Amino acid sequence: MRFFSQSFLYDDPWPIVSLAFFLRYPNPYASHVISCDVISRQFTPSGSLLTTRIILKTSTLPRWAPRGIISRSESWILEESEVDPHGKVVRCLTRNLDHVKALQIRETQTFNQVEEGKTLQTTEARIVSRFGWGLTKQIENYGLARFRKNVQRV
Repeated sequence: MRFFSQSFLYDDPWPIVSLAFFLRYPNPYASHVISCDVISRQFTPSGSLLTTRIILKTSTLPRWAPRGIISRSESWILEESEVDPHGKVVRCLTRNLDHVKALQIRETQTFNQVEEGKTLQTTEARIVSRFGWGLTKQIENYGLARFRKNVQRV
């Protein structure tokens, strides 16, 4: 299991950063994202907005990967988010739905207003492979490297 954690302080107010988060796909720096669709969206009694989106991403396998490790290079991603406008926080959980034996990534992101005009983003990810055959550590390291690269691009 590998972990990733990163925080970033934006000099922009929470409403702008939150909106940008939901409008991030499609964009030219995320060419690995094929599609992004809303499955459901509803308000809670407290006024929070819950959204579930399905995202289709593509990736290339490393040259060292055994043939047939996965059947296709696309992967479905489920994104579940909550926007709390009163507490000025966005919480988001993202996880892949397929290829989970080879590589499973669970990412959490939060966006909090920390002071007037500034927003703190915290990203954490857990990267796990259950592939075996002596490749688990190598697959997890590859997944972590790809995750870091994609976080920097988006």
